[in-house]
Amino acid sequence: MSRMTGTVSRGIRCPIIRQGDDLAQIVTDSVLQASEAEGFPLRDRDVIAVTESVVARSQGNYCSVDDIAADVKAKLGGGTVGILFPILSRNRFAICLRGIAKGVKKLVIMLSYPSDEVGNELMTLDQLDESGVNPYSDVLTEEQFYRIFGTPRHPFTGMNYVSYYRELAESCGAEVEIIFGNHAQQILPYADHLINCDIHTRARTKRLLQKAGAKKVFTLAEIMNAPINRSGYNADFGLLGSNKATEDTVKLFPRDAQGLVEDIQNRILLRTGRHVEVMVYGDGAFKDPQGKIWELADPMVSPFFTSGLKGTPNELKLKYLADNDYAALSGEALRDAIRESIRRKDANLVGKMASEGTTPRQLTDLIGSLCDLTSGSGDKGTPVVLIQGYFDNYTNE
Repeated sequence: MSRMTGTVSRGIRCPIIRQGDDLAQIVTDSVLQASEAEGFPLRDRDVIAVTESVVARSQGNYCSVDDIAADVKAKLGGGTVGILFPILSRNRFAICLRGIAKGVKKLVIMLSYPSDEVGNELMTLDQLDESGVNPYSDVLTEEQFYRIFGTPRHPFTGMNYVSYYRELAESCGAEVEIIFGNHAQQILPYADHLINCDIHTRARTKRLLQKAGAKKVFTLAEIMNAPINRSGYNADFGLLGSNKATEDTVKLFPRDAQGLVEDIQNRILLRTGRHVEVMVYGDGAFKDPQGKIWELADPMVSPFFTSGLKGTPNELKLKYLADNDYAALSGEALRDAIRESIRRKDANLVGKMASEGTTPRQLTDLIGSLCDLTSGSGDKGTPVVLIQGYFDNYTNE
């Protein structure tokens, strides 16, 4: 009988990872133990994916509120500092905010509206339309914001992030002013020593601020990009991709893990003879249709991966072939014709009609999104995901 399954994604249960653990050994053992217990063999080109959280935890890549405060004060002077375009998140930004506030005398917070960069709303588009406010030009004070829009409540958490961020910053001793605007330059009448906290547009925002006359500008990627008092750090991403660990610490995005993925790949090869691919993954790149929140709060989906995961898919659209090239065929004749087209497909299908509608995204973004959905962010206990059959197609038996 012909093979009846395609891609399979399995969450792999592992021990709780602690700082200093041999993660390569734990991942290898866990995958092989699952293979034996569940009765599935490993195959060449299977993908083993490890969530960034356990990688950073095993590295001990943490920093504290005091570390952040010291770095901010050293870089921006400790006076009036503006931060712009932070995301609205207790997990992602609240502890970072405490550290920044602790390192300044006055903090000006400029929030984008109607939502932050990843889709957390301060108001709905309908409310914005009815208000008469122009988001392309208008800067609102906190008082104006509340008078026009009332008290904002996050649809999932019920939080009023405006008051929450104010209270957090004030609790760290900073004087706080909150404004609302969507153009980076709009913060300059309030502060010219700045940290732009946007994730994927950070280079452009910094360039615009510098061109408009800001005296000092750092992206969030440039805060905690070197160790402070023997803290953790990330030279490439700083505080970007960090998560709350405790009330006073954050876990930073992992660093220097290329050796880890290659080590796991080599261990699997030595123990099974199979050549697998390995990657570290963070947030998947997808958008929630109800809450309108874009999941990608990490600076990238996969910061480290083995060489076989470079590039994009090169796939034919089966429904295009069935409806066009082989519209007169059915049954086994149609199956055989499509399989032959797949076997003969070009090495690069970009621009070909038969590939129209396939997903021209990086393999690591696609697979990482699948892994993020498989492992979840709660209590599943599966920080490792095994993907099988991802590189197979309709011709594989």
